[in-house]
Amino acid sequence: MPEPFGKQDFHDARKAVAALQALYDRNTKFLRDSFSALAAGGDESKRYRAFYPQIGVTTTSFSQVDSRQAYGHMPTPGHFATTITQPQLFENYLVEQLRLIMRNHGVTVTVSESTTPIPLHFAFLEGTYVDGAAAERIKRPIRDLFDVPDLDGTDDQIANGTFEVAFGEPRPLAPFTAQRIDYSLHRMTHYTATSPQHFQNFVLFTNYQFYIDEFVARARELMANGDSGYVEFVEPGNVVTRNGETVPEGTPPHRLPQMPAYHLKKPGHGGISMVNIGVGPSNAKTITDHIAVLRPHAWVMLGHCAGLRNTQALGDYVLAHAYVREDHVLDDDLPVWVPIPPLAEIQVALQEAVAEVTGLSGYDLKRIMRTGTVATIDNRNWELRDQRGPVQRLSQSRAIALDMESATIAANGFRFRVPYGTLLCVSDKPLHGELKLPGMATEFYKRQVAQHLTIGIKAMEKLAEMPMERLHSRKLRSFSETAFQ
Repeated sequence: MPEPFGKQDFHDARKAVAALQALYDRNTKFLRDSFSALAAGGDESKRYRAFYPQIGVTTTSFSQVDSRQAYGHMPTPGHFATTITQPQLFENYLVEQLRLIMRNHGVTVTVSESTTPIPLHFAFLEGTYVDGAAAERIKRPIRDLFDVPDLDGTDDQIANGTFEVAFGEPRPLAPFTAQRIDYSLHRMTHYTATSPQHFQNFVLFTNYQFYIDEFVARARELMANGDSGYVEFVEPGNVVTRNGETVPEGTPPHRLPQMPAYHLKKPGHGGISMVNIGVGPSNAKTITDHIAVLRPHAWVMLGHCAGLRNTQALGDYVLAHAYVREDHVLDDDLPVWVPIPPLAEIQVALQEAVAEVTGLSGYDLKRIMRTGTVATIDNRNWELRDQRGPVQRLSQSRAIALDMESATIAANGFRFRVPYGTLLCVSDKPLHGELKLPGMATEFYKRQVAQHLTIGIKAMEKLAEMPMERLHSRKLRSFSETAFQ
C-alpha cells in the first residue's frame, strides 16, 4: 500500500477538495504503477491495495439551521462521512456542499483515507487502453493481486432510504458512495459514447432521433454564430465543435451507442445535455441510474405520446403533473404507492416556455396544451390485448396521455432527488383510431419537433437562471437526509 495518509482538518472548502484530489491522484497512480510493474515481470507474491479518500464531518448540536434550503445541513448531531472519487470532475459540487455545511454548522471537515479499497478497474485514467498481452503476462488472477469492483458494496440503499447504519459507523454524508459513482461513470461512457466530464447540469431526454437531429443542427448553428453563450458542442466519440468554429475535432464512433448523448456546454456545466434513450422504461431507468451520480440540477422528458382524449389534436402538448406507473422497472426501489409530485419550478418553466414559443397565453394556451396525468406502460402493443382492463384504468386515473418513459424518468428523479418534469407531444390517438398517414408523419415531424425542442431548450435556460437552492425542492427530501444534495 502507499504510505498512510494522516487526517487533515480544513476550514476552507476549496483546500479540502484540493487535499481530496491529491490523495486520490496518489492512490490511483499507485495502483496503475503497480499493475504496469507486474505486467513487466514484477513481484506477484504481494497483494496491492489503495483506498478511496474520505470526507468526514462531526456536529454536536441540535441547533436549527435555515431549512429553506433542501441540502447543506445535517439532520441530527453525529459523525457523517462519505467516500470520494474523481474530485476534479466533482470539484464545483464538492466545494458547494462543503461550503454550505461549514457555513450552516460552523464546523471543520476532515480529509482522510477510507477503509474502502479502490478497484483496479476504476484507477485507470479515462480512455486508457490496457493491452491484453500485458495482462496475460501476469500469471496469477487479477483478483488475487488487486481489489476488483464489489457489487455487494455498490447499491442504492442510501438513496432508497433503506440503508441502516451499523453501530459505531458514521452516517452517510452523500447519497452515493465512491464505488457506486465509479460504476456509473464507466457505464455512462459505454451507453452514451461521451465522457462524463461533458455532461451538463440540465438534461433533456427524448425517445426519437428526430429530436436529436434538430438539436445537433441547432447546436452547430450556435457554434458557428459564436455569440450564444455556449462554448462547445460535444457529440458521441467526444467529437468537439468549439464556439466560433464549424469544423469539429475528433473521430465519431463507427456506430452509435445504445443511448447517444450530445452536450451543448457552458462554463461550470451550466449548459444542456440531450440523450436519445430510445423506447421503453428499461432504457429510461438505466441511463437515469447513472446520470444521477453527476447530481444534475434538472432533467426533463421531451418525446411523443398517445393522446387519450377526444378533444386532443395531433401536435398538442401534454404537461405532466401526475403519473400512472405501469412501467414496473422501479417497483423494487420505489413502491408504486409513493406519489410523484409535480415540482412547481419545473412546471412553471415549461408552461412559460410553451407560451413564449407558441405566442399563446391564458385561455388560448389551453387549446394546444393540457396539464394532467401521464400513464407510462411497459407493453408497447397494449392495444393488441383485451383493451377493457387498460382502458378502464386509464379512464379511472384521468390520464390524458400514454407513453413508455416519462413516469420512469420522473420516478427516478424523485428517488435520486433530481428535479424532473415532462412535456410530451401528441403523435397519435389510438383509442380514437387517429393515426398518422405516411405523408402526414413527415410534415408533422418537421413542424412539431423543431417547436417542441425550442420549448425544451428555453425551459432549461429558464431553470439555469434560477438560484439552485430554489430549484432543488424540499419535496424531494425524506425525514433524515444526507447533507450533500
